[in-house]
Amino acid sequence: MHDLVIRGGTVIDGTGAPRRQADVAIDSGRIAAVGDVPARGRREIDARGLLVTPGFVDIHTHYDGQATWDQDLTPSCWHGVTTAIFGNCGVGFAPVKAGTTDFLINLMEGVEDIPGTVLDEGVSFDWESFPDYLDTLARQPRTMDVGAQVPHSALRFYVMGERGASHTETPTAQEMERMGELLEEALRAGAFGFTTSRTTKHRARDGRLVPTLTADEPELFALAQAMRRAGSGVLEVNSDWGPGEFEILRAAAEVAGRPLSCLLLEYSSDPDRWRQVMAGIHAARAAGVDASAQVAGRPVGVIMSLETSINPFGAHPSWSELEPLSPAQRVRRLREDAALRARLLAEESGNRRMQGMLEKSYLIGDRPDYEPDPRHCLAELARADGVSLWEMAMELLLADDGRGLLMHPFENYAHGNLEAVREMLADEASVISGSDAGAHVSTICDASAPTTLLTIWGRDRSRGAQLPLEFLVRKQTLGNALSYGLTDRGALAPGMRADINVIDFEKLRVRKPEIVYDLPAGGRRLIQRADGYRHTFVAGVETLRDDELTGERPGRLLRAGRLTEAVPAGG
Repeated sequence: MHDLVIRGGTVIDGTGAPRRQADVAIDSGRIAAVGDVPARGRREIDARGLLVTPGFVDIHTHYDGQATWDQDLTPSCWHGVTTAIFGNCGVGFAPVKAGTTDFLINLMEGVEDIPGTVLDEGVSFDWESFPDYLDTLARQPRTMDVGAQVPHSALRFYVMGERGASHTETPTAQEMERMGELLEEALRAGAFGFTTSRTTKHRARDGRLVPTLTADEPELFALAQAMRRAGSGVLEVNSDWGPGEFEILRAAAEVAGRPLSCLLLEYSSDPDRWRQVMAGIHAARAAGVDASAQVAGRPVGVIMSLETSINPFGAHPSWSELEPLSPAQRVRRLREDAALRARLLAEESGNRRMQGMLEKSYLIGDRPDYEPDPRHCLAELARADGVSLWEMAMELLLADDGRGLLMHPFENYAHGNLEAVREMLADEASVISGSDAGAHVSTICDASAPTTLLTIWGRDRSRGAQLPLEFLVRKQTLGNALSYGLTDRGALAPGMRADINVIDFEKLRVRKPEIVYDLPAGGRRLIQRADGYRHTFVAGVETLRDDELTGERPGRLLRAGRLTEAVPAGG
């Protein structure tokens, strides 16, 4: 008798093979059989009419802090994610010396929009070295498996002190050697990679550019040599991809002998730059370098409301009258005080940057549209109604008791459609990324991206070609897993880890994002739930049933090279 048999579902096994009707049997946290399973299970699930897929692997999250206080890792656990990798973009919280946490908090707050008060209260910082940090993570059971990477900025600051906080400072030979030693130590302890940021979009809360922005070849190569000595780890990079950037990073990957994973987006200011980087990736692959592009399945959209970090009226002088009020009180005041509304609307002339954002923003409805028609942008809505752009924004934000939301797609939407995204997704050199789960908590809400990858591209897209569901599932299961050396998961096959989603695909959808105040210190964030996940299993243990958590926490810390440690005894 098996522990569990999922019967008669439409199996999309993660390998890219055609879907088929089959049973899936599970024993001791691993898949025992896929096909016609005659033996009964201690528990059986009727999956007729439902999709059965591997659990989703999210390789680009920022749960570095949240993983120390939240065992469930919401919102990702609501979207079929069973494995999450964090420490991306060169920011994180280890290594760190006692009394120096302020800089890392300042940096994370600025780069990833996680409030400093939340991090100060929520993160214990009861570690110093990166192996110590891993040991802290390992002490907590959780809803999903997690893995961590070594962030360049933290490593630099730990070794160089205050000098390391400035990208204009160059480490000495001794400092580079010490950084390499610490990176090698972390990789041997189970870190999944080394990450760095080379983009001017990344700034600390105090405005300083990220410390690793202009790290030169000697520094990068010293760290690459540490990766070669350890024989493990992915080199993950977020860059603006200016002239010569890819060549430097390819050279570092060649020194390391390790995979290079490049975050790739379509920029509105230079819509074809991603093609140049992708061409470089293909050339590197042809030369034997293991290089890939981390790509997103939808636009990166800033969410604006009367409560979020970016409030269209927040910079208007008259908004100061509303600051001391609760959200509900602000809405009431705006509705009742016509004079205040008039002042706020009159003050728009000094807010040109926001006006440009609003012109190309869209209302988020109860069924969010991530490929909105440019004919439905705010500028067109205002023109059709014969009102100003700011009047239209105020009307939409005050709707639904002041919970109206606007989305400004600022990346992956240069031409008002997702054709460039489709090309990136279809490219054999790409892996799925871009959820940024755990980051930008009151600005962007893309942790639902694993769900919308399936709904947009596998079912709902009407403004262009769709993509095969088997292809999409492989991308965010086995494809992602293999890109980080996770060879024990991502496919429904005997011996593989029993991380499984059972999905009602006809009903699968994301809900409208909502604002909650559930972070440490009462911090605010955007969350987004889903409908259609009938069951999610991690190591054969049900963690989600009918879109609600079960309270089971079979997930563990993953250590690179020691994957079997993730399977709890007895399944």
